[in-house]
Amino acid sequence: MDIIKTDTKELFRKYTDAETFGRIRDCDTVSEMWLDCVKSFADNTAIVDNGTSYSFAQLEKDAADFRGAVKADSAIRVGIYAANSYDFVKAYLAVVTLGYTAVVLPAQLDAMTVFGCCMKFGINKLVYQPELRDNTAIIEAKRPDIELIGIDTKSGKSESAVITSGETPCVIMFTGGTTGRSKGALLNNAAVMQGTVNGCYGYKDVFNQRYLLVLPLSHVFGLIRNLMTSLYTGSAMYICRNNKDMFKDIAVFRPTIMVMVPALAEMAMTLSKKFGKNMLGDDLKSIICGAATVPPYLVSEYNKMGIALLGGYGLTESANLVSGNPESLAKPESVGIPYPNQELRIVNGELWLKGKNMMDGYIGEEEDAYEDGWFKTGDLVKIDDDGFLYITGRIKEIIILSNGENVSPAEVEAKFNALDVIMDSQVFEDVNENGTHILALEVVPRATEIAKLGLENPGEYITKELEKVNASLLPYQRVSKITIRDKDFERTPSMKIVRYKKCN
Repeated sequence: MDIIKTDTKELFRKYTDAETFGRIRDCDTVSEMWLDCVKSFADNTAIVDNGTSYSFAQLEKDAADFRGAVKADSAIRVGIYAANSYDFVKAYLAVVTLGYTAVVLPAQLDAMTVFGCCMKFGINKLVYQPELRDNTAIIEAKRPDIELIGIDTKSGKSESAVITSGETPCVIMFTGGTTGRSKGALLNNAAVMQGTVNGCYGYKDVFNQRYLLVLPLSHVFGLIRNLMTSLYTGSAMYICRNNKDMFKDIAVFRPTIMVMVPALAEMAMTLSKKFGKNMLGDDLKSIICGAATVPPYLVSEYNKMGIALLGGYGLTESANLVSGNPESLAKPESVGIPYPNQELRIVNGELWLKGKNMMDGYIGEEEDAYEDGWFKTGDLVKIDDDGFLYITGRIKEIIILSNGENVSPAEVEAKFNALDVIMDSQVFEDVNENGTHILALEVVPRATEIAKLGLENPGEYITKELEKVNASLLPYQRVSKITIRDKDFERTPSMKIVRYKKCN
């Protein structure tokens, strides 16, 4: 297929007003962006955490003090080992605006894993939350040359941000890569800023919004689309420390925009229907939804509540954002229009990428996901006549049948998930009682839709609906076994379904 270049942002112009669109400007570095934010939004609230509001000016003052705590004689890698908090934001900004590389370590990592990450990623200094101090003991004993810095440290030395270049390394983030094995992707400043600016395209109200943070900042979706785009647009971000308190925090902060994974959006919709009110608040206008497939059902149901649920597609390796869907109602199954400053190519159904937003590579890994300078995503895609992108599956998940046919589970699951009564599904290879390999389906029903039907035998109804869909599939895609689950699938920290292992 021909290479698709997206050198312009003009495709997104019609989705906002001219004045707002004109304010969305490219920046080469986080320091350049941040200093402009402090100048433009000094008195605006930047972060709300644990009941305290911090302005952009206060955040810069605290970041400047923390720069004094981490400053070194040359560029270094600084690990940030902390849960979502104001201190995380302060430390992250301090590190990257010094021209250093922040290595973001999830707070749930144990002591041995943290030590291993320090070795693998070449961490020179480790910033830690006081609650996680015990997990730094191995580092202290075996690598005393790695400086340990409490995230609440006050240096008393104010250091200014440093303007470097777009090529300067910015952050190392965990990713499953193309193989599913955890590794660290290195994003430079230009990539992080492209991802940040991309988050502004495709919806009307961009600047001076109120965000609620429910995703981990150790995940690229939370760090770039939630935190960085929030800062870039002079918006306030309320940090939800515990997702169990999400609805209570929503009632207090009244967000206008949220960044969520589909499973959280599904839960909020379920509770809204159960209690007969919008659990996400009357001020919410947009949900940016990603990290997993967005069911068309959710797009439709949120639209009835006056909320635009906008899906998209991205990777850690692409600084999160590759495409976004501003036409979610018209094309609910699409992940949208590719963002600017990229090149896309489809090779044997697989999406290959180049662009300003792409990572510099994996750190400490031999895995090479590139070919002739193109990053091979491992995702199977198609593009329609209007230029909208669709994900049809993952190469590594393809099931090869005994007759040689290839089945993409995601493509088949999308057909079953289109039923309002189905919340999620998984298609996988199974073995029947005769030892024959077959395609099997497990589904999780959507309780709210089932309850509305008032059925005496909901299982029978669901099975009949699934069988209708099954009959409409191509013969080699049809499943031979259907199971209705009474609980959700096991999920990853980013709420993706943990897929069953392939049969041998």
